[in-house]
Amino acid sequence: MPIQVTMPALSPTMEEGNLAKWMVKEGDSVAPGDVIAEIETDKATMEVEAVDEGTVAKIVVPEGTEGVKVNALIAVLAEEGEDAADAVKAAEGGASAKAGAKAPEAEKPAEAVAPAEKAEAPAQAKPAEAKSASSGDGERVFASPLARRLAKEAGLDLSAIAGSGPKGRIVKADVEAAGKDGGAKAAAPAEAASAAPSAPQAMSDDQVLKLFEEGSYELIPHDSMRKTIARRLVEAKSTIPHFYLTLDCEIDALLALRKQLNDAAPKVKTGDGEKPAYKLSVNDMVIKAHAKALAMVPDANVSWTENAMVKHKNADVGVAVSIPGGLITPIVRRADEKTLSAISNEMKDLAARARSRKLKTEEFQGGNTAVSNLGMFGIKDFAAVINPPHATILAVGAGEQRAVVKDGEVKVATVMSVTLSTDHRAVDGALGAELLAAFKQVIENPMAMLV
Repeated sequence: MPIQVTMPALSPTMEEGNLAKWMVKEGDSVAPGDVIAEIETDKATMEVEAVDEGTVAKIVVPEGTEGVKVNALIAVLAEEGEDAADAVKAAEGGASAKAGAKAPEAEKPAEAVAPAEKAEAPAQAKPAEAKSASSGDGERVFASPLARRLAKEAGLDLSAIAGSGPKGRIVKADVEAAGKDGGAKAAAPAEAASAAPSAPQAMSDDQVLKLFEEGSYELIPHDSMRKTIARRLVEAKSTIPHFYLTLDCEIDALLALRKQLNDAAPKVKTGDGEKPAYKLSVNDMVIKAHAKALAMVPDANVSWTENAMVKHKNADVGVAVSIPGGLITPIVRRADEKTLSAISNEMKDLAARARSRKLKTEEFQGGNTAVSNLGMFGIKDFAAVINPPHATILAVGAGEQRAVVKDGEVKVATVMSVTLSTDHRAVDGALGAELLAAFKQVIENPMAMLV
């Protein structure tokens, strides 16, 4: 009996991925646990392991293919003694039968239309109308059949709902989210004429391009990472009431301790000789200080949900890492409990694998807070955007020598400005100030990081 190999869902939100590379070829034998392919998501490149034993009868989706839907057939395995051609024929026949069957309601693609929905549509409806709804001004709004039905039952206006599905398609989760926050309510016919103007909309592609002379630019299509970053930033700034607090920290003592610890680092043998067991950066110490501050102010170590405050027991700190085409935030788990050397070595490993897109899903999803450091680029201060479900993010500027007044005298000190962005629903001004004061205390008295 043939074994169908399908595109796996490598994260709860994954809907499609790119088949980057096949590690096997047709005719190869595979066993459970063998790596057979590399899949690229919007955040990482992950290895896919075989779960069954067999011979690769056919590679259905060639490597380099982008936008492969989750659960789509990508390869066929033949069992021991089974003819490869027969296995391929049977597997592809089974896949076709599945494609023609009614999809489960929660995952039904936009192109599929359930019989009940067909019956509801007018006889003269065009097939295109099965794929999209229309806004009041005639613009087509792409939505799954289930999303359209739920929106209709809830009295929601589809044109006012942002879609998170492929190519901006509105899916079930988008309708449910709109229903919870009370948005996207359809205007009653009697009120339509006198309704207030709709919220400002972003310029369309055509509107943007018309502003520039033809031939004066080139179009570089967005990849899945950039699309995800854009969607999440809009979501964060639209749904989270950001509140900002800035504080200056003197870091001369921290720099002195860092040098002392690095100079005292033991040597370890490697293939290239000996090297220090660790090399601490200022960012490593910022991560530790932020984690300790959260432990000191536990009421700020939270995430917001509509029904309850999620109060975390440990400080899992995400750290923004720039990678080609965007950024990713790998997480240092339980940073409040780890030594500086452990944090330093873990961050070097996470950053290296982030840049080569080799992180596992659990290594960049979740976390309680985050640190974004642009000090190495000479940026003095900035405000970072909160990454849901976090309630805080710490933006770190460059350490620079400044004139400070001490005991009535002007002296020179190395000062670093930090800005804490908070979700005002979960961490208000006073609590945020308490957290930032705790961070300043640890940074300016860095020996506290060693105990």
